[in-house]
Amino acid sequence: MKTVVFAYHNMGLAGLDALFNHGFDIAAVFTHEDDPDENCWFGSVKNWALQKNIPVYTTEEVNSPQWIAKIAEINPDIIFSFYYRKMIGREILDLPKIGAFNLHGSFLPAYRGRCPVNWVIINGETQTGVTLHYMIDKPDAGDIVGQKAVPIDFSDTARTLYDKLCQAAKDLLDELLPLIKSNQIPRRKQNLAEGSYYGGRRPEDGRIDWNKSAAEIYNLIRAVTEPYPGAFALLNNDEKIIIWWAEPAVSEEAVIPGKLVITNKEVLVQTGKNAIKLLDIEIKGKHLRGEQIKSYLKNGKVTKLK
Repeated sequence: MKTVVFAYHNMGLAGLDALFNHGFDIAAVFTHEDDPDENCWFGSVKNWALQKNIPVYTTEEVNSPQWIAKIAEINPDIIFSFYYRKMIGREILDLPKIGAFNLHGSFLPAYRGRCPVNWVIINGETQTGVTLHYMIDKPDAGDIVGQKAVPIDFSDTARTLYDKLCQAAKDLLDELLPLIKSNQIPRRKQNLAEGSYYGGRRPEDGRIDWNKSAAEIYNLIRAVTEPYPGAFALLNNDEKIIIWWAEPAVSEEAVIPGKLVITNKEVLVQTGKNAIKLLDIEIKGKHLRGEQIKSYLKNGKVTKLK
């Protein structure tokens, strides 16, 4: 079954491995060049294709006439998209004989759109999943082929959850690809009214609002901790403090959001409800933990975060 694949990131590698293992004829791979300004902690789809002598293209203008003609010349039976970062236009989606399919990192119709792994943690969800669906003009809105649910643990970060989703994607594709090869493709419509859509996130969206509850702030911290840019606040002198890890804690002090409570055992920051216990922070490019946090904040006479 001649296949064109659009892929990026570790999820892209999981999808490509599954196709390769199930004997799909991967005629071409479209991916992205890594952004030098991005923390590229993930594997390379481009290198995967080169190692297997599969033609690989890194254009960012895939919907231009040149590339539409190139894909039409390949004459694919099927197209797959695994975490490709560009919307694929209708002229390409109409080319394959069997259809075009996208793997999305949520349990659709919930969390259509960008950054679903981060958003589900920010919103305190306890379950998400992966979905293979038909691609249409609207993002993540086509008929569902199959899904696999993934639980979200209280200690999960976006990275640990993403790793779980990559494994779930492999398992899902192992179930679905034989059906697709035999042209017995499951299909059911999404009810978008029952779902949700979220946009992309920027580093500045990691600014902590101390008026929120400790639970909400904890969810933000674990959703954007490493390898993402991190949740942050400002010290008295407007110096940036990145909070890489913290835990919710009960505070019996009068609630003044952002106020530091330093004891012999811990450093707490009061929130709109309860407090956050600081465990791993970064100031001026230096990671501080435990006694280092207490010493720095005491010596700097920091009394409140903002």
